[in-house]
Amino acid sequence: MMSRATFIRSGIALGLPSLLGFRKRSSWFSRDGYIMTVNGPIPPQTAGFTLLHEHILVDFIGADKVSPIRYNPDEVFNTALPYLEEAVKNGCNTLVECTPEWLGRDVSLLQRLSGASGLQIVTNTGYYGAAREKFLPEHAYTETAKQLAARWIEEWKNGIRNTGIRPGYIKSGVDTHPLSDMQRKLVEAAALTHLSTGLAFGIHTGNGLAALEELNIIKAAGAKPAAWIWVHAQNEPDRTLHTSIARQGGWISFDGFNKNALAQYVSFLKDMKAEQLLHKALISHDAGWYDPGKPGGGSYRSYNEIFTTLLPALKREGFDENDIDQVFVKNPAIALTVKS
Repeated sequence: MMSRATFIRSGIALGLPSLLGFRKRSSWFSRDGYIMTVNGPIPPQTAGFTLLHEHILVDFIGADKVSPIRYNPDEVFNTALPYLEEAVKNGCNTLVECTPEWLGRDVSLLQRLSGASGLQIVTNTGYYGAAREKFLPEHAYTETAKQLAARWIEEWKNGIRNTGIRPGYIKSGVDTHPLSDMQRKLVEAAALTHLSTGLAFGIHTGNGLAALEELNIIKAAGAKPAAWIWVHAQNEPDRTLHTSIARQGGWISFDGFNKNALAQYVSFLKDMKAEQLLHKALISHDAGWYDPGKPGGGSYRSYNEIFTTLLPALKREGFDENDIDQVFVKNPAIALTVKS
């Protein structure tokens, strides 16, 4: 008999709550692309319901002190696994783990958790320059954008460290406008990496003006906005910037959902739908995670609230099966697809 993990990875069982009347679609997927998970490439049509921005392990100690010796992998595994299994039971098929290098990225742990939970997990390459650049290694300041991109391209070509595990997208981060020279360099490096690999790049962004600045850098590097995900767009109160950037091709990611922000997130999606831009919207929790700097890893927030709170609310507000499919299945798969 097929194991549950194999069954889920096959894309046969999507398991969304019945109230959505969900059914899998594949006609809108390109046949010449794939999504790269920690267990290798999968066809985009098997990604299913995707949480595009979550965390499992994050260490905020800083780039100069971060190390795998700061935690016990077995303890992190045992802490995180029940939350991932619960996400699968709720209907999640794919989870994008957004913790970059120098912030606690542990791809072997992610691969182990994927196998145990049956959840398809995507990891990343790239550096995080937000939080006043606390999580950047020293060489990030001395190397050019091309040199940084070469490091990330190497992870794509040959795997991360000695694991053979390849990233499925690029993760970076910047603060508010105006961006520092370092942060501008990171955006350029992400765009250059995309041009060589086909990987999408998500950038944690402090505000809308910073997003516009990113957009100019991306275009100048020769990349298309469709390869870029504006991470934390919910922090920008001017919603006209959401729609303006979406019209230019960028992905608008409202990725801090919790039940206390329900009305706000419903409004975000209603705005995007009214402007016929729902096909550029992404939503996730930015939840988790085990923190080695806290006793027992701290308080781990589940990946449940989209399923238990947001989806029923969207249904009540008139979002139909196709709308839900668009935001949580189609959009993430298109955003993450690497062209072969």
